[in-house]
Amino acid sequence: MNANAMRVGLRRGLIEFRQTLTTPQDLWGYLFPSIILLVVMSFQRDATVAGFSLGAMTLPGVLGMGIGFAGLLTVAQQLTVEREDGTLLRAKATPNGMLGYLVGKITQIGGMSLISLVIVLVPGLVMFDGLSTGISTWLTLLWVLVLGLVATMPLGAIIGSLFSSPRSMGLIMLPMMGLISISGIFYPITGFPQWLQWIAQVFPMYWLGLGMRSALLPDALAAAEIGGSWRHLETVGVLGVWAVIGLVVAPMVLRRMARRESGSSVAARREKAMQRIR
Repeated sequence: MNANAMRVGLRRGLIEFRQTLTTPQDLWGYLFPSIILLVVMSFQRDATVAGFSLGAMTLPGVLGMGIGFAGLLTVAQQLTVEREDGTLLRAKATPNGMLGYLVGKITQIGGMSLISLVIVLVPGLVMFDGLSTGISTWLTLLWVLVLGLVATMPLGAIIGSLFSSPRSMGLIMLPMMGLISISGIFYPITGFPQWLQWIAQVFPMYWLGLGMRSALLPDALAAAEIGGSWRHLETVGVLGVWAVIGLVVAPMVLRRMARRESGSSVAARREKAMQRIR
């Protein structure tokens, strides 16, 4: 990768991150789902499964889902918005602009994802007993967070490149919900048919849930997982493969999409959007 594009993208991402922190609408979009999930989990605090708090068992899944949604959906949504308003066209006009744009998005959304994770995790550790809090917990949380974002964000950019308007993004929600339902992000998938287990293990979402459970839940609960273990090596391997695929393919897809962008196409999309408002 071009080192200068990486530096420019990192600088751009940090600027956008600071802007997000000072924009109430953006902050609300990130924080409101976290607050709702905390309220839901608080009602599960006294319910137990096999003697363990249901809320505590839900917490790792919520964290994993947050990473997956940020990487796949938030990146895709921002890409379509900035394609419509001409931001991508301006990035196209600079050397290595699309690579810098992608690095910037990873930096900005990664920072907000970290804040969202802390907002859920810290109260969760206070509300629920039995969660792991040792050094290994924090190290595992860190590498699952970083690797999970790098594995999903480029995929989100690829998804976003398929849609020319933010209003089309609703089409991705149903497949996303289906993926979550089969991926066992909130629970082990050992009760599923074998063929469905194999499908779930292809996608990053399953491994995000497993990685978060391995960080926060007691080792005794690993007995309910496939193979009776947390499978850290497999988690690193699968998420790593998705990260490599995404980082190689996403810049190519974005460059190809940018080549089709022009001032007239941006103006046409703006006019179409204005007609809907009228």
